[in-house]
Amino acid sequence: MVERSACIGIQRRLPCADLFSCLTRYVFFITFRLKEPYIITTIPLLISKLYIDRQVAQLPPVASIRSRIDAPVVVIQNVQKIYDSLASSDDPIQKGKTVLFLTRNKGAFIKKCPGTRAYRCCNYQILHIGTFCTMDCSYCILQTYFHPPVLQYFVNHDDLFSELDNLFLKKSITRIGTGEFTDSMIWEMWTDLSNRLVSKFSEQSHTVLELKTKTTAIDGLKRLGHNRKTIVAWSLNSDRVIRNEEFHTASLSERLRAAAKCESWGYPLGFHFDPMFIYDGCEKEYKGVVERLFSHVSSKNIVWISIGTFRFMPSLKSIIQKRFPESKIIYGEFISGLDGKMRYFKPLRIELYRKMISWIREYDPEIVIYFCMEDDEVWQKSMGFIPQDRGGLPKMLDTSAVSVCGLDVG
Repeated sequence: MVERSACIGIQRRLPCADLFSCLTRYVFFITFRLKEPYIITTIPLLISKLYIDRQVAQLPPVASIRSRIDAPVVVIQNVQKIYDSLASSDDPIQKGKTVLFLTRNKGAFIKKCPGTRAYRCCNYQILHIGTFCTMDCSYCILQTYFHPPVLQYFVNHDDLFSELDNLFLKKSITRIGTGEFTDSMIWEMWTDLSNRLVSKFSEQSHTVLELKTKTTAIDGLKRLGHNRKTIVAWSLNSDRVIRNEEFHTASLSERLRAAAKCESWGYPLGFHFDPMFIYDGCEKEYKGVVERLFSHVSSKNIVWISIGTFRFMPSLKSIIQKRFPESKIIYGEFISGLDGKMRYFKPLRIELYRKMISWIREYDPEIVIYFCMEDDEVWQKSMGFIPQDRGGLPKMLDTSAVSVCGLDVG
């Protein structure tokens, strides 16, 4: 029997009208911490409808995915049918997380990360395998990127691997990841793509793949020959932020235990404290996260740690107010940044950054820490240097990848 207090906790974590409907749609694990129960992992397992683009219906990945999903299947020619169905929902974003569309990537699979000239960019490359996410973070920028949003997975993998072959022929140091427009590992329950990618990257020595996630869907990585050319990375935050803002994600403890497992399997690791939030007690809590991180993994196996604070396009504010009315994250001390996004006042960011950097440096003074989208002033006042002093941010990250992942600079 689940106690009433636990039921209340479950309802707060799931966007369902009542507990019964939640229980029939999700599988999750409940833990009791101190006085309050929280859901540790709530990954939606039910796809309500599977749409297949007629042009890709005969491609090999489609049959494999269909065999793993128990949902009505609709083969379509016009994607507008999906958009119309989602747009008519009370919450198109939530509904879009339960609709999967298998289609062709009509553009390039390999793209440059969409940085901005106003802030330092790291020249990261994106491997564009799909869009949107089954998890539901209140601050997620993807809520404003896709109109309406839908889980979209690209199945023309021959084109994807052909682009990778061409990239590898260049034999230049490259950092590429699948976690920009989606979470890298949410697709594990339906596809074998990570298996193929890890194996593919293991066969070359100039490019490193980063799989970035908030899940613990790592079992498929265990026995793969990765040759340390795949970095498994986690987004980290305080327990409070995970509990109140990162719905259907793994808990901090679960993420760190998963990272420790991957390290035991020989994978290099990455971590991303981004976005961090400024609130009463945040410094103590983020310091605790740093302590827990280094109690689980070795600093020498970490390729990089990124840090950044919450920033958002103004259009996201109304979405958060509507979908997450209990969230307070948009009511901080913000100012419009050079990229048009709302950011915490610079002195507040710098103060938190300095402390985070000092806490991390206590465990390893040489570990590579970098900012995602900050200017030289923030770098200088927080780090004590600007990227150009060390050859530029791309050079800093490339050098770390060479050292930790064994990339070939020749």
